[in-house]
Amino acid sequence: MCHKIAIVWRGDPASRAAATPENNRYHQIFSELLALGIEAEPAVYCEEMQDEVHAQLMKVDGVLVWVNPLEGDRTREKLDGLLRDVTASGRFVSAHPDVILKMGIKEVLHRTRHLGWGTETSLYRGVKELRGAFPAQLRSAGPRVIKQNRGNGGQGVWKVEWLDQSASAAPVVTVLEARRGSTPETLALEDFMSRCEPYFGWGGCIIDQPFQSRLSDGMIRCYMGVDKVVGFGHQKIKALIPPPPEGPDAPAARPGPRNMYGPDAAQFQALRTKMEAEWTPQMMKVLGLERNLLPIIWDADFLYGPRNAAGEDTYVLCEINVSCVFAIPDEAPAAIARLSLERLKKE
Repeated sequence: MCHKIAIVWRGDPASRAAATPENNRYHQIFSELLALGIEAEPAVYCEEMQDEVHAQLMKVDGVLVWVNPLEGDRTREKLDGLLRDVTASGRFVSAHPDVILKMGIKEVLHRTRHLGWGTETSLYRGVKELRGAFPAQLRSAGPRVIKQNRGNGGQGVWKVEWLDQSASAAPVVTVLEARRGSTPETLALEDFMSRCEPYFGWGGCIIDQPFQSRLSDGMIRCYMGVDKVVGFGHQKIKALIPPPPEGPDAPAARPGPRNMYGPDAAQFQALRTKMEAEWTPQMMKVLGLERNLLPIIWDADFLYGPRNAAGEDTYVLCEINVSCVFAIPDEAPAAIARLSLERLKKE
């Protein structure tokens, strides 16, 4: 029996018409699927072609999706409804929208804060909670990072620092968004909290964590194929670090290259063991997820935490990416194909 899979990414009607398995950034995944006898076809998505994409996905056995939560003024709302319908017809979808709503949102940082990857984390469900708790938290605990629940590319992720001032003055803060090209702003805390109010409408909550002082040491991206590590990426990031005097477009303000490594890279074996043997199983239990529901490809982004008493690195979870995990290590496409075949055989 020949299995058929559609690979979905966002585009427009013109790019949908022109798409082939070879002319896109997922070409290696197409190739690895074909090597296992799986016929794969592109399914470029845009809201204008909703019905056509729906009809296409109803003719395949499984769907792999790479679409960000936010793209300009567009969200995944209509696409997610389509994907739920496709799943209800008996086809597998990875990642399923309901799994994304458990794993691929910032709220997971609060729900799993007690695990070994966690840190002191607060959650605000509405404007009243934010205004009631955040000012005291910021003043007493030092710089904080505010995160909207759903987003990508640093949108709605802010470093917030309290500025010393007279006790009678209205609180003033310095804020810096993680979005590339951002510069620090000084404004009233009240104005910043007002700026955050729309996040409750889109994501339902706001997450509040301590700023990690070792941010300049870089971020480790741990790529997971279901419940096993398939590779790592390490990058000296610039998000939440003030740009140099030359400005946010200067070479020194750009993030360093993301260096990719296979799953056996020696420097990450302690993290691999934690992810495979402890943290992923614990997360699955907390979120109520069985192995067959985990995304075929996802990643956990870690910042370096304080070194322990033995001088060893610790790791703090920054976010989990599920919706659109790319770029990926060289080893990942073959793992994606193998895991897709495994899931097809179980359908």
